[in-house]
Amino acid sequence: MAVAASAGTVLVPHRLLTTTNVTRCSALPYLPPRLSSSPFLKQQLSESRKFSLHQTRASSSEETSTSLDTNELFTDLKEKWDALENKSTVLLYGGGGLVAVWLSSILVGAINSVPLLPKIMELVGLGYTGWFVYRYLLFKSSRKELATDIDALKKKIAGTE
Repeated sequence: MAVAASAGTVLVPHRLLTTTNVTRCSALPYLPPRLSSSPFLKQQLSESRKFSLHQTRASSSEETSTSLDTNELFTDLKEKWDALENKSTVLLYGGGGLVAVWLSSILVGAINSVPLLPKIMELVGLGYTGWFVYRYLLFKSSRKELATDIDALKKKIAGTE
């Protein structure tokens, strides 16, 4: 009987043996995508091709306008850099800003690793947001006050005040 069972497995085609031995993560067999001849799919394919053409055309027309803007931006920055007297001070402040961002990133990562602290910080943020909305955005008079405060800050930063 053992000989008959082994003979039966020898007669089974190789294709059946490989499909039974393959383990898969899902219970459903893998089926390759099938192209159907339904008019609905043909319409979807043609619409998707049209959409991709529109995207290509829009991006190609935007590339010329953005390249002009970047050239203008670089020339403007170069003029401002050449007009600066204390370039070392600007570099020092820029480097200090980068170091501050890096250190704050490390600090936030350390706070995030403490078990309950991130959730407490979220609650603090939500509380502050609620207070800000109540204090500055809810009433018309407080919105005007916020606008005047922002304008005063802009003038301080620009140096016109």
